[in-house]
Amino acid sequence: MQVKDAYQIPLRLRIMRPLLKRSFRGLFHILGRVKIVGKENIPFGKPYVAAMNHISIFDPPFVAAFWPEALEIIGAEDVFAKPGQGQLLGLYGVIPVHRGDYDRVLLTKIIRIIKSGFPLLIAPEGGRSHVTAMRRAKPGVAYIIEQTGVPVLPVGLIGTTEDYWQRARRGKRPLLEMRIGKRIHLPEITAKGTERHAARQRNADLVMSYLAGLLPEEYRGVYAESAISPT
Repeated sequence: MQVKDAYQIPLRLRIMRPLLKRSFRGLFHILGRVKIVGKENIPFGKPYVAAMNHISIFDPPFVAAFWPEALEIIGAEDVFAKPGQGQLLGLYGVIPVHRGDYDRVLLTKIIRIIKSGFPLLIAPEGGRSHVTAMRRAKPGVAYIIEQTGVPVLPVGLIGTTEDYWQRARRGKRPLLEMRIGKRIHLPEITAKGTERHAARQRNADLVMSYLAGLLPEEYRGVYAESAISPT
């Protein structure tokens, strides 16, 4: 996949990301137990979208730390203003997004990144749920796939609840689990107008149904009835 004016990862990020990955990997191992399933499903060296359920602030660093290759990540713009969190996001090079806003410049950048051959991590719900049960996805993930044609990897996260730090600090060594599903190729969208938007929502829901199939029942939320178990 070639693109004019291809995206290049800045040198400072190529230096910082391995350091951050090792640091967080070590920290998570100290705080608790870690289980990763499905690494064989990752198409190394190729572009794709990794779609995760999003419970708490622990999700992105957990995925980034243990993912076998570097991911481009988008994150809520308001988190960048928080002391500590904002600095870490900047050091990794997380791309800020305004929740609920249509940002054409951002979408153009995301599409450029993927077409340049880099994988992207996204939370289709559009933000943290603060509870284990998933909320309905936004159609943005389907739009990105529509524009790039890359596969989606559902990434189910278990144990990253907001009380993770408290449990770890009390010496309970909580388990964090990442389940990486098989690649999904979404149906092509040919509809126009309002039906096009509806088709994107259906594709976003399809991603979440596969994601729900990787998760325990209490994590599935609005996708409990439509969960697609891995084969």
